[in-house]
Amino acid sequence: MLGTGIIKGMAQTAKNFVGSYRDEQYLTTVQYPEQRIPAKENNRNFPFLVFDGEEAMPGLRCVACQICEKECPPQCIYIEKDKNKKPDYVGKAQVQPLVFDIDISVCMSCQICVEVCPFDAIKMDTEFELSQTDRFGGLLLDKHQLAKSNTYYREIHPTEAAAIDQTREEDVKKAAAKAAAKAKADAEKAAAKAKADAEKAAAEESSSETGGSEAT
Repeated sequence: MLGTGIIKGMAQTAKNFVGSYRDEQYLTTVQYPEQRIPAKENNRNFPFLVFDGEEAMPGLRCVACQICEKECPPQCIYIEKDKNKKPDYVGKAQVQPLVFDIDISVCMSCQICVEVCPFDAIKMDTEFELSQTDRFGGLLLDKHQLAKSNTYYREIHPTEAAAIDQTREEDVKKAAAKAAAKAKADAEKAAAKAKADAEKAAAEESSSETGGSEAT
């Protein structure tokens, strides 16, 4: 029948309207900002940089590989590499960003920077109250403003963060096992060399004593 869909839609609208006066489940809005709906785990707004530990700059996961800068469609990410390096979570020396800026007035929240990052260093935030009186300068965020702890990341994206933390813990264990195996191999090699040197020295001393006896 022509118009059935419209009738069904109007009926549902009327049901929600009447129901909103007697049952909270029909309420579709809240009295913002006094009331706030918790952000969904998969919600995303603008990127932030994840850091481990207590201090932001030493703990940044970013290694200034510049992949996100190259892949960003609106080109709103700007990175400069620092000449100094720092150890990462497995103890490997990595480059760090001297400058890491994101212009969120241009950012389109596409999440491509997150998807291409091989170090889980950049993630999408759920914060949306970012109004500024300075339209341009106030929305150009540097690495200090972008840095947020892994604890914060676990709060807003618990499932994703837990999986990443588990992978990183496994990487740390593998790195520790590899370092222990290398130390053991080096110790065995050093012991073998010391033994060989001792045997060679003993043989030379014995040969010298034998030669002296024959001369006498």
